Amino acid sequence: MIYLDNAATTFPKPPSVIREMAECMRSYCGNPGRSAHYYSIKSAEKIFETRELLAELFDAESENVVFTYNTTYALNIAIKSLLKYSSHILISDIEHNSVLRPISKCEEQKLCTYSIFSTNGSDDDILNNINSLLQKNTSMLICTHVSNVGERRLPIEKIGRLCKEHNITFIVDGAQSAGIHNISVKKMNIDALCIPGHKGLYGPQGVGAIIFGNDYVGRSIIEGGTGINSLELQMPDFLPEAYEAGTLSTPAIVGLNEALKWLKAKNITKLRIYEEGLYNILYDLLKNDEHIKLYKMNDYSGNTMCFNINNLPSSVVANELSKRGICVRSGFHCSPLGHRILNTGNDGAVRIGIGAFNSKNDIYSAYEAIRDIEKQYIK
Repeated sequence: MIYLDNAATTFPKPPSVIREMAECMRSYCGNPGRSAHYYSIKSAEKIFETRELLAELFDAESENVVFTYNTTYALNIAIKSLLKYSSHILISDIEHNSVLRPISKCEEQKLCTYSIFSTNGSDDDILNNINSLLQKNTSMLICTHVSNVGERRLPIEKIGRLCKEHNITFIVDGAQSAGIHNISVKKMNIDALCIPGHKGLYGPQGVGAIIFGNDYVGRSIIEGGTGINSLELQMPDFLPEAYEAGTLSTPAIVGLNEALKWLKAKNITKLRIYEEGLYNILYDLLKNDEHIKLYKMNDYSGNTMCFNINNLPSSVVANELSKRGICVRSGFHCSPLGHRILNTGNDGAVRIGIGAFNSKNDIYSAYEAIRDIEKQYIK
C-alpha cells in the first residue's frame, strides 16, 4: 500500500519511535510521579525530557507543556479553561470541528457569543476583518495555523500581535503545522498552542499537548490525582499539574520523545520543502486534466491536496484508490467551514496528504491510479 493519508496521521513512524515504545513497555513503564522506585522515576525522567524537547522546538518554557490525548482534547481544555463568561470570541472561517464544535456548544450554553472572521485575501485583509469584528467584550481568538483541507496558512504572528494589543487570549490550532512550520510561542504571542503528537511530529497516536505562552492557569476541566498535594481537595494551581489529572500515557510520550529527536536531526524546513516538492509534482500532473477538479484556497504549496473526479462521489474515488493500493481520505475531513469555502458540494472531496516517507514513485503511482479511475468511470 502507498500511504497518502498523512494529514490524518503520519505513517509509518520512524523506527526509533517503535523501538523505544517497545523498550518502555518491556523495561521501565512505571507510573510517573507516583512512586520512588526505578520504573516510576525512569518514566518521569523520559516525560520531563519530552517536555524539554517540545519547549525547545516551540520556544516555550518546559513547565508550560501540558500533555493531552490529542489536539482536540488540547483545544477543549484551552478554550473551556480560559473562557471568560459572557464574552465574545472570534474564530476563522477555516476551523476544524475541534474548534467549531466546542465554541458552538459554549454559545448554546450561553457562556459566550462568537463571530467568524474571513481568511480571504492578504494578511492585511485578514487583520482588517478581525478588527472589524472586535467587540468591547472580545476576550479570545482561536484560529488554525494551516487548513487541513487547503493550502491556506494564516499569519499567526501578526494575529498574535493584534491579540496582545487588545488583551485578547490567543489560541492556535497547530494540528497541521506542528513539526512542519517553525512556530515560536513567545515571538508569536501565543497563549495556548494546541498540537498533536501523531501528525507532523511523527510520534504515536494517543499523545498531544497544550503549550502555554505563560504560566496562567484557568479553571480545571478534569480533576483527579496528580501525585502531589494529595490531601488537598483542589487541583494544583500551577502548570503542568493543573491540567494533568490521572496517569499519563507514558509509552506514547516516550515515542514522541524519539520522534522529536528524529525530526530535529532531519530538520523540519528540509522536510517541508521535500513534501512541497512532491505536492508540486502531483499538482502539475493533474492541473490540466479536464475531469479533475483541484481545490485551492491560494497559491501556497503545502502537503495536502483536495480534488474530485467529475461528479463521482469522493467516497467512490477513495475506495477505488484503495483497491489500487493508494491510501487517501474522502468526505469533509471534520472541516465543514473549509469545505464551504472550497465549494466541494454534497460529497466533500478526496484528500491526499503527503509525508516525509513518501517518494516521487508514490506520487506517480497515485497519478496513474487516478487516471485509471477516470478511464473506468468517465465515458
